[in-house]
Amino acid sequence: MSDLGDIAGAAELLRTATDVTLLAHVNPDADALGSALALGLALHRRGAAVRVSFGSPDTVPETLRPLDYAGLLVPAADVPEVTPLLIALDTGSVERLGKLGDRVASTIAAGGNVLVIDHHASNTYYGTHHVVNEHAVATAALVADVLDALDVSLDAELASCVYAGIVTDSGSFRRATPETHQLAARLLAAGVNPDTTARELMEAHPFAYLPMLSTVLGRARLDRDAAGGRGVVYTYVTLEDSKDVRAEEIESVVDIVRTAREAEVAAVFKEIEPLSWSVSLRSVSEVDVKDVAVAMGGGGHRRAAGYTAEGPVEPLIETLLATLSR
Repeated sequence: MSDLGDIAGAAELLRTATDVTLLAHVNPDADALGSALALGLALHRRGAAVRVSFGSPDTVPETLRPLDYAGLLVPAADVPEVTPLLIALDTGSVERLGKLGDRVASTIAAGGNVLVIDHHASNTYYGTHHVVNEHAVATAALVADVLDALDVSLDAELASCVYAGIVTDSGSFRRATPETHQLAARLLAAGVNPDTTARELMEAHPFAYLPMLSTVLGRARLDRDAAGGRGVVYTYVTLEDSKDVRAEEIESVVDIVRTAREAEVAAVFKEIEPLSWSVSLRSVSEVDVKDVAVAMGGGGHRRAAGYTAEGPVEPLIETLLATLSR
């Protein structure tokens, strides 16, 4: 799946590592945090001092807390300015590290190493070492390759962290390859319960999710002429909408919106601060939303990407529709 030279180089760095900081992107999902915690746990067991963190928000997503088997997660404020080895996971650019992005430059300036493990086609190769493969179904799959290179045996804890990234980023295996299923078989054999894991990560919601979803879907709109006549469906989630639900619930809205068969592209604007929005883009097959996200200062994959934007939401929606129609 990944370049053997890159994997070997990464494994060489990790074999001798004694102090490691692993960072996921802001608003971490199961692939970002599962990957960081899997690799962090393996290094912790080898005797390294390990910390795992992310730039924002200040709390760990509730559904991902059980993956921190060794208590490796620390607040962003506790991440040192400089570390001998910094590892950024599932993060295509320094900007996606948020307020922890400055640790990249400070670590390199101090003579440390920065290892980037990622599967985004828009990755900017901002480290000193890279394991980047846009064809990998998830960053967690690349982490599994690195663990294999380190001769780490997968047990139930490590496998659970890796599986969390695989099952979510593959769309519950809808975008899986034969290699994905082979890896999943190894993870199940190591002790992962697929039914329980999938439900906890993607299906179990507090009741407050239902009225929030009703409100947000009630303002959804379909522009059949947008994206060259392929259609765009979009909506937005305000801070008021999201006050009683978890970040996981907000992130899941786009998966509901994208089910509209009349639209090639789905977009959800999520207010993260007053008049500050995180935008999720999804496409069915024909439109490369990564290019759109990059044009807006973001990044991602061909069929799943995102960016951030500032200002009133209606003009931002118009800007997106115009960009999609170019």
